[in-house]
Amino acid sequence: MRGHITQISISDGGVPKTAVPEAEITETGLVGDRHNSPKIHGGPEKAVCLWSLEVIETLQQEGHNLAPGYAGENITVAGLDWPQVAPGLRLQLGDEVLLEVASYTSPCRKNMRWFADKRYSRMSQKHYPGSSRVYARVLQPGKIRTDDVVEIAAGP
Repeated sequence: MRGHITQISISDGGVPKTAVPEAEITETGLVGDRHNSPKIHGGPEKAVCLWSLEVIETLQQEGHNLAPGYAGENITVAGLDWPQVAPGLRLQLGDEVLLEVASYTSPCRKNMRWFADKRYSRMSQKHYPGSSRVYARVLQPGKIRTDDVVEIAAGP
């Protein structure tokens, strides 16, 4: 599987996050990105949030007002078979960054406003497998840029 980064997003807390052309990723996440609820978001096991452009486009077609960065994801990826992006999978981003998917994210009430029917559970892995954002831990920090290649990496 091979895809690419379509958007990198950060914020000073809250959603939507704003697009940036590149970012430095450390063990605790993207430099310049903050969370309003650090006890819920962030930390080594939730350092980076990723989501699929194809899932976002499907949700748009269903009538929901979503776009890359709106749901709090740091990295929007296109071209991967998103239902296969699951805990334990390793992703190589560009030449430097190696991530390991740690968990599926839980839908957050802050995202209710993007959904026409207010049912933000539409992004829940439990209710809609293959539609969830994922959290990843950073195995190898470094710099990423929009359009960098994203590939499935070999395991340990």
